[in-house]
Formats: sequence, structure tokens, C-alpha cells
Amino acid sequence: MKRRSFLAAVAATALVPMHALALTSSQAEVLVGKVVNDINAVIKSGKGLPSMIKDFERIFLRYGDVQIIARSALGADARRLTKSQQKAYVSAFTGYISRKYGKRFNEFVGGRVEVDSTRKVKSFYEVRGTAYLKGESPFELNFLVSDKSGKNLFFDMVIEGISLRLTEKSEIGAMLDKRKGNLDALIADLKKAG
Repeated sequence: MKRRSFLAAVAATALVPMHALALTSSQAEVLVGKVVNDINAVIKSGKGLPSMIKDFERIFLRYGDVQIIARSALGADARRLTKSQQKAYVSAFTGYISRKYGKRFNEFVGGRVEVDSTRKVKSFYEVRGTAYLKGESPFELNFLVSDKSGKNLFFDMVIEGISLRLTEKSEIGAMLDKRKGNLDALIADLKKAG
């Protein structure tokens, strides 16, 4: 769980496929490097947890394709959102992700992530890396990076083969099922969850 939390925290701060040859391998690596550097700066800042969570949310909004991640997490039910519900859902989802993974920052003090390689996969790039945490064996984490939304952003992180995006899709789906498909109830609960 610690590994997933770390990957999710790093990935959530930064989360989409690309236009033909517009995004390059080095641009994908640079994006991941910025995400990792910004996360490490927050961890080392010595700030209190509420401030770190706010910083984490800013990083997620800056480097992650939040619209794609949020809609993907909701799955087919995203098509049922009205425009006002979509805006409220994305905002609630962003806060939920930031609180959920931001709470775990202190566990990662002294850790580092190194980029190992980058490869093109279909219409996006997979930036492969290794995470080193104190007292833990190194583990693989991959960022999926695209420019499909018009900017270079990551749309998923995969920690030891487990996708952050798909994990959240499962969790959001279960939350929606518990609320009998009521999107407004899901949005209200996401504002408090995490």
C-alpha cells in the first residue's frame, strides 16, 4: 500500500494520449522530472500537512490531465453529467485525490524517483522509472504522458503494474453504486472523502 500511495501521490500531482509526433520522448521525460522535483520540494518544505495537501493539489492541476483522469475514473457515467455537474465533479475529484494521496507525503521524506527509460506506446509515451524509499525495496513506476489535450500532461501512473487511473475508476464506481447512481450524492461525498 505504501508503494501505491507514493506512486499515486506523485502521479496524481502531475495525470493522456498524443498528436502524431508532436510530443517527443525528451519532452515526456522533462514533464515527469518536473513532477518529481515539485513533489520532492513539497516533501522537503517542512510545511504542515494542510499546506502540503494544497501544494499537492496545485501540482496535480499543473501537470495532470485532470479532466481526462476525472472522467476516466467515473467511466461511462461521465456522459450523464450536466455541464454544471461536470464542473462540480472535476473540482470534487481533484480535492479528493489531493487529500487522499497528499496525506501520505510524510512517508516519503528522503525518497527519490529516477527516470530509467522512455518508450512510445501507441499515441503516448511511457516514462519508466524506479522509486527509492527509505526502508523499502526499490520499485517500478511508470508515467503515461500525452499531449492529446493540447498540453504535455500525464494521464496515468502505474506502480508495479497497478494503474492509478484504473484503481480510482474502481473506487469511484463503487462509491457511485453505493449511492444508487446518484451523481449529485457522489459529488457531495467526494468533497468530504479522501
